[in-house]
Amino acid sequence: MRGMPDRLAEYRRKRDPARTPEPVPASSPEVGHGDTYVIQQHHARRLHWDLRLERDGVLVSWALPRGLPKDPARNHLAVHTEDHPMEYADFSGEIPTGEYGAGRMTIFDRGTYTTEKWRDREVIVVLHGARSAGRYVLFRTRGDDWMIHRMDGPPPGWTPLPEQVAPMLQTRVARLPADDEAFGYELEWPGVRALAAISGGRVELRVDGRDAIDGYPELRALGEALAPIECLLDGVVVGFTPEGTVEPPRERVPGRRTTNRPSVQYLASDLLWLDGVSTVDEPYARRRELLAALDLTGPSWQTPPHFTGGGRFAREAAREQGVPGILAKRLASAYRAGRRTRDWLRIPV
Repeated sequence: MRGMPDRLAEYRRKRDPARTPEPVPASSPEVGHGDTYVIQQHHARRLHWDLRLERDGVLVSWALPRGLPKDPARNHLAVHTEDHPMEYADFSGEIPTGEYGAGRMTIFDRGTYTTEKWRDREVIVVLHGARSAGRYVLFRTRGDDWMIHRMDGPPPGWTPLPEQVAPMLQTRVARLPADDEAFGYELEWPGVRALAAISGGRVELRVDGRDAIDGYPELRALGEALAPIECLLDGVVVGFTPEGTVEPPRERVPGRRTTNRPSVQYLASDLLWLDGVSTVDEPYARRRELLAALDLTGPSWQTPPHFTGGGRFAREAAREQGVPGILAKRLASAYRAGRRTRDWLRIPV
């Protein structure tokens, strides 16, 4: 608009249209309906989500390191960034290395919103979208740092990520169960039992009640690889040596050089919570289906196969891999946190 400052001057200053696929319009913005929003998942130097609200012809933007909060009991950081052009609402693609915001940008959600309040230090909006519906308030704390709070209750059926879960335990037995085909079988990997809590693109590796992710930094990238999925996995951290042997891995001590450390892998074998829904009461067979659908295949993580139709196949595989035993898990069994039952059996090979 004539006589008004160019709201996109800072945006243009940071971008070279000859080097980035992002839209860089030459003209000043024109006022639109003021009701469009978009949330983009941005795999930049650090994964974050960009919330953009149409206002006075531009997309007023905040970077959310952990995304939108679903739990009204927890506020998330929201860093105010430069206004973006309206054309950015449709942008997805790869921003080249060396450019501002380099990394992959995808559209997480978009729709319309209703403004309840818009002031310099406080914004209240209602988002009408498929993945982000709800009433939110953004409030400034200091400089460009804001917080975002969900003013509604949690989404229907949503439960928070469990903070304390004790792993389910196995009962040691000498032989395969009589009802052999009622069980699924896994190899018994020698390693460190760990629950991986993944939320907001970050990983908390729970070992004996503490977060051990600093000791296994190779596993940090699992959170970004799964984003925007949030989940609680049960598994084992295993070390694979160059000679092909398997052993419990040593934790890396920050600041100390580690030599001859085996290659670390997180082997996920169970799924206890997925995107706000507890799965512990689902049968083991169903939890394995949901786990397989996550497609956990990466440089330091995977989901090893499980065997059905009898334990002899698993025993043969265990001997080939040189692991000490197999685990038999009743296909119809729920996950009983912290309990030792005969639904889960440990059988030596």
